[in-house]
Amino acid sequence: MKTLVSGLLNLTVIAAVSFTGWQAAIAQSNGEVERQTQIQVECMAMNIYHEARGSSLADQAATADVVINRVYDTRYPNTICEVVHQGPVRPSWNDETVMVPVRNQCQFSWWCDGRDDTPRDQDRWVAAQTLAYQIVVNGAYRGITEGATHYHATYVSPRWASDLQLVGRIGAHIFYRWDK
Repeated sequence: MKTLVSGLLNLTVIAAVSFTGWQAAIAQSNGEVERQTQIQVECMAMNIYHEARGSSLADQAATADVVINRVYDTRYPNTICEVVHQGPVRPSWNDETVMVPVRNQCQFSWWCDGRDDTPRDQDRWVAAQTLAYQIVVNGAYRGITEGATHYHATYVSPRWASDLQLVGRIGAHIFYRWDK
């Protein structure tokens, strides 16, 4: 009898250790997912801030919706950060092992305009972070652009605009999508 109890006790300890290992693996996995989500929210917040910080909430949400639409479109990269940072790169002039975006050739102009990207207006930065979280984590405002994958400010006329289907204007931006 002592052997049976001892064996069951050992099995219980092994099971507890295995369960604890499984919980740790899940916690680590959840921690990694949470960290990756935070990174994606940060990229979205930077894009909202630099592309539409002076615009209405609807316009800011619409510019973010375009990023999400691109993530789900096979013609574009698969993450928010990859979409926001999409564009040609070249070796840095002072360190050839570091790749930098080619000036004025990115999907989103702020990413490769050569300027410091540090948000200066803290109120608008916090608002961009809050909106980015709501969009990325909660799916807020999804669909506001009816599938648009492109936009431009109202004061420019890019050559690509005539190749796409006009969706409409929201605030300071005009939105387009691919013809289906």
